[in-house]
Amino acid sequence: MKWYVIFIINSVLLGVGLAMDAFSVSMANGLNEPKMKRKKLSKIAGVFSGFQFAMPMIGWVCVHTIVQYFEAFEKFIPFIALILLTIIGGKMLIEGIGDKEDGSGKQRLNIGTLFIQGIATSIDALSVGFTIAGYEWITAFACCAIIAVVTFIICMAGLFIGKRFGTKLSNKAQLLGGVILIAIGLEIFISGSFS
Repeated sequence: MKWYVIFIINSVLLGVGLAMDAFSVSMANGLNEPKMKRKKLSKIAGVFSGFQFAMPMIGWVCVHTIVQYFEAFEKFIPFIALILLTIIGGKMLIEGIGDKEDGSGKQRLNIGTLFIQGIATSIDALSVGFTIAGYEWITAFACCAIIAVVTFIICMAGLFIGKRFGTKLSNKAQLLGGVILIAIGLEIFISGSFS
């Protein structure tokens, strides 16, 4: 029973750590679209939590099957995250700079951009597959499910915070969202390159 409680606490803490990038991107999305409906909020949080579930499981599978190929790919993870988030953030900055003062030209988040954000913020979670490699399949699945639930809750909080401040910041929100995404990409790149 004690091992079970420790497992849950460790999985929750792992989920919190992994969800921080998704939280920041969720805030940027909320800033960008302050009138977003609850259904879309849930969809965004669901995509992020889905990727945070899938990536560690894929990493776990890689460790148990094709570990030598995954180790070669792992060094490129910070570069991929930096490129994806810089492209999305740069696009938001360009649109925000060219936006009318009333913010009427603001772009809504589409499914393609959301999936790219999901990949960019969860790609580092692939390496979590190494840390849970000693788990049985069902235990690894449970760990990833806990990570997904924690990510969903944290992303919903980020979206609500972003929406609240997005309304107050009006036409500056898209610029701020773009800067946040680029900063997250740089943080992932720097921490991944030097760790």
